[in-house]
Amino acid sequence: MAINRRDFLKASCAAPSLLTPFFPQLSSARASSPWITKHGTIKIGLLWSLSGHLSVIEKPSRDVGLYWVDKINKNGGVAGFQIEPIVVDARSDMKAYREGIQSLMLKENVLATFGGYTSASRRAVMPLVTLNNGLFYYPTCYEGRECWQHIICTGPIANQHSYDLIPYMVKHFGPRAYFIGSNYVWPKESNRNAQRWLEKSNGELTGESYMPLGQAGFDPIFKKIKKLQPDWIFSTVVGDSDIFLRKEYFKAGFSPEMLPTASLTTSEMEVKLMGKEYGEGHILSAPYFQSLNNETNQQFVDEFLGSQYGDSGVTHYNMEETYLTFLYFKKAVELLVKEEGESAINPMKLRQYSAGLELTDQESPEGAVRIDQKNFNSWLTPKIGKFDATGQVKLLSQQDQAIPPNPYILYPQRGECSTTGLHLPNGKIVKAAS
Repeated sequence: MAINRRDFLKASCAAPSLLTPFFPQLSSARASSPWITKHGTIKIGLLWSLSGHLSVIEKPSRDVGLYWVDKINKNGGVAGFQIEPIVVDARSDMKAYREGIQSLMLKENVLATFGGYTSASRRAVMPLVTLNNGLFYYPTCYEGRECWQHIICTGPIANQHSYDLIPYMVKHFGPRAYFIGSNYVWPKESNRNAQRWLEKSNGELTGESYMPLGQAGFDPIFKKIKKLQPDWIFSTVVGDSDIFLRKEYFKAGFSPEMLPTASLTTSEMEVKLMGKEYGEGHILSAPYFQSLNNETNQQFVDEFLGSQYGDSGVTHYNMEETYLTFLYFKKAVELLVKEEGESAINPMKLRQYSAGLELTDQESPEGAVRIDQKNFNSWLTPKIGKFDATGQVKLLSQQDQAIPPNPYILYPQRGECSTTGLHLPNGKIVKAAS
């Protein structure tokens, strides 16, 4: 749908003052762009949950952001500018996300905001980002089926993880699957994608259940699973609930040998928090694992975990995809300044210069990646792995090359996402389509 004033007010519960972007007056002669402060710095927003049920997975991404800022500022900054991070705790609450992005754009005047983990949080902030011509970097997997003009996404979408994972599970464990998810848009849409891949693999969906975010109490679902006797479980449960799910799975008498489980989100962080014994045998599809055996990843892991920000004790896909957003940001700012000068710095110019940017395998811990020139999702190499007794992932398979993102893979009739909007089959262009 296109974003209009009514949609915006409904989505943001915003005051009328939000409808007009605010750019502060600058006193420095050097500050030729409104996004360069009077102190000669560039502000960025870090909008993640540092408290609440999503903090277990979001706080480490904030830590990666602070690590990168500290590292880059000690090495001359970005295009000669020191980076000033403005941290906001979204508190695992969608209203707090909206209030946070409002403050970052309209009060702090950040050049870009990095953050979010759930699709609910992304959808909460994007109407505000769009209306105020901001830029949002979203560093995790999501369901696709969106075409915003003010976002850059570095995580995988359906054709880059479940597309490979579901056939793998059918081939190795059997055709009968049961889906469990958290009760919001990403799990439901991801399961819709997964069901399509399951059908194409001649599999069978035996059942599907959803639980509210942040809640335990999976016993009724496991009783149902015992009756239906699927061959494996596909989980799109996130946050604290993911830890509850895994522990209750074992309490119900299941094991990976008896009933394998697979997901797109249960990472090294969740396994560390739940206990390695609960994670062993679980199968994960993601572009990045901490255990990837390459020099760039080893340097990233060693430097981050050895820094003052590395108290997470592990790295995982969302942290690494967050790291990539900052690498892309630096490249885009420097290219923009080189081509047009610092006076041209603004969020939409930054996105323009991000189109087609590449990170080599000497820059990206997961291997070579790039931003798609049209839809601003990322070209990634899908991987499948299994957790071992140490809490790390053993690589089982991966694609030979990076796969282009296709946000409308299940909805080709909707059209094609491009830099200007969603191009419909009838020739019309829809801005901010979701």
